[in-house]
Order: sequence, then structure tokens, then C-alpha cells
Amino acid sequence: MRKTVFLLILLGLASLSLAAQDAVQVDPQRYSVVFENDQVRVLRITYGPGEKSVMHHHPDAVAVFLTDQKVIFHLPDGKADVVEAKAGNAIWTEAGSHLPENLSDHKLELILVEMKKPL
Repeated sequence: MRKTVFLLILLGLASLSLAAQDAVQVDPQRYSVVFENDQVRVLRITYGPGEKSVMHHHPDAVAVFLTDQKVIFHLPDGKADVVEAKAGNAIWTEAGSHLPENLSDHKLELILVEMKKPL
């Protein structure tokens, strides 16, 4: 019985750590840090046509779109959200985990300013 409970706790902790993985660590080909201090981390994000990432996490952030884009965000609960944006637009994004996929036939680029401290 104790072994089973211990195993369940370990599996739960493992799933939490997988859900909270850092995009720069798990997908450095698409995510790069361009600036960082004790308040924010600024990422440049680039996806080729039809490319998708792996499940990862971002804190609260501001996204600034450098290209028009259409992306599907696969969520940990199995749901998905499609987001379309125009170059030059900016939006606030709540903290969370997702697996993005570029649905367009052109390169997707954006700047993501991640907040390090809760507002």
C-alpha cells in the first residue's frame, strides 16, 4: 500500500514538472532569450510553416506579433484554442501550459515579454 501511494505521488510530481517546462529549455530552436533582468524575460519566437513545438509553460506575458499568424494551442486537458493575430498587434496572455502549432503556410514570428513577478 505504501509503495502504491509513493508511486502515485511520484507520478503526480513528474506530471507537474512536465506541464511546467520552460520553452527555451525544451524547444531552443524556436525560442531564444533576447533580454532578461529581474523583472522580465524577453523571448523571440519563430516557427516555420506548419511547425509545432512540445508542451511547455509561460508565466503571464505580453505577446507582440511581428507577422500575421494563425496558431492552434493544444492544452494539457486535451482542448485546443485557435488564435489569429495581425502583425503589429499586442495582447496580454495569462500564465499557462500549451503546445503551439503554426497553422499558416508562412513563417510565424513574435516577441514575448514574460513577467517574472506576479502583478
